[in-house]
Amino acid sequence: MGQTPPEVLKKALAERVLERVDGTGLMPAAVMILLYPKDGEYCILLNKRSEEVEHHKGEISFPGGARDPEDRDSLETALRETEEEMGIKREDVTVIGEMDEITTRSNFQVNVFVGTIEYPYKFSPSAIEIAEVLEFPIPDLMDPVNRRVETRWDSGKQVCAYSYVHGEHIVFGATARILQSCIEFLDDGLESEGSQVD
Repeated sequence: MGQTPPEVLKKALAERVLERVDGTGLMPAAVMILLYPKDGEYCILLNKRSEEVEHHKGEISFPGGARDPEDRDSLETALRETEEEMGIKREDVTVIGEMDEITTRSNFQVNVFVGTIEYPYKFSPSAIEIAEVLEFPIPDLMDPVNRRVETRWDSGKQVCAYSYVHGEHIVFGATARILQSCIEFLDDGLESEGSQVD
């Protein structure tokens, strides 16, 4: 029997060295990628931000946000923000790993954590911060039909920017970059598992 997406990600993240970024002049932040089984397939939890938030109004993002001075570390930031935004209690999240840090155009240095929750779960999103709770099935995200690639030149270098389409929603920017990394880990893990079976 094959591994579940959380098992694949946990193994992949445990076997690699994290890439850190130079956070000089950047605001520390953290997000949480949450995976859970729903209707026979695994989903990733995202949300559509309200028009009332300070940054990235109306955009699709992972639960997360800027680090508070009271937060012990970036993981606490991710868990606190997930609880504040989505109503998911920190003790209900099983953290399975950490992905590479990224930077955003809005000058954040983002730590990216991966976790799982039991499902069904009663989300209680913040009416102020969250306009809509979005559940993206992983098979849909892995389907090339739902992915767009835009190539552009940036400072003399060719840069590929990914975006993902799900229903009427488009995921772009830093969230799409994080999703892309996540999907690459899943692709590689499931592929190597398939080659071992042959």
